[in-house]
Amino acid sequence: MEDTNTVHNESNPLQEQGDPPASAVELLPGERLDDLMTKELQIIQSREVFSFSMDAVLLARFASVPPRGRVVDLCTGNGVIPLLLSTRTSAMIDAVELQPRLANMARRSVSYNKLDAQIRIIESDLRTYPKEAGNGIYDAVTVNPPYMQAQSGDQNENEHYAIARHEIHCTLDNVVEACARLVRTGGKVSMVHRPNRLLDIVETFRRWKLEPKRIRFVHPHAEAEANMLLIEAIRDGKPSVKVMPPLIVYTKERQYTEELKLLYYGSGGSWAAGQSGGERE
Repeated sequence: MEDTNTVHNESNPLQEQGDPPASAVELLPGERLDDLMTKELQIIQSREVFSFSMDAVLLARFASVPPRGRVVDLCTGNGVIPLLLSTRTSAMIDAVELQPRLANMARRSVSYNKLDAQIRIIESDLRTYPKEAGNGIYDAVTVNPPYMQAQSGDQNENEHYAIARHEIHCTLDNVVEACARLVRTGGKVSMVHRPNRLLDIVETFRRWKLEPKRIRFVHPHAEAEANMLLIEAIRDGKPSVKVMPPLIVYTKERQYTEELKLLYYGSGGSWAAGQSGGERE
């Protein structure tokens, strides 16, 4: 899906459709196996549901994750973020998804990549998951939530797309509350969203005692306004935020920039967070 003006539809160079032998992976009608082009990881996708796009990949590279411990990814979709995080950490990763079909695809992708011992797919509602799991049990939280308020945009689209794009089953406040309850004091919460919600995000983070520490804007090209926002906060952190240099997706020749290619195909890029230590000012 090529649309550089819509963040969730940003074209994704990691996706490469393949045709594996029927015995290699359990694929249901309409599904395909895409190559994540890192560590030989592959992921099950379908045009009938919401496939991952650039925002998810950039969040997986941006987020601070501990070398060990526990991490949770909320709104995991088909599981791309935990799969990519597994290349950066030995931590146990839980991944929470509301939609049964997407949770099933994510679970089969984890099994196909032989990551069942590290990644657990949980079919649950993030609004109730903290009560089920317990408060403060994770060292880091990642989330790629619906960007659009329920009343905005096309209301006649595919149900799976509508749930992924619109705040139908969870509002921004619901998402941030879940993050704040699940992460330990000093733990980190990383989110990708739209720049026009920045003030809402910061206000909501602070209301739930998540202090923004790093912000990075993503621009389709150097002359364009940002269409993506990466933000990381610390639970009960001290006020001090770092606005990082902008990430540019395309050159003037409509080719991916060197930094973007490094993030996708290289070791993670010079700006990707490494191990998660104590609070950094």
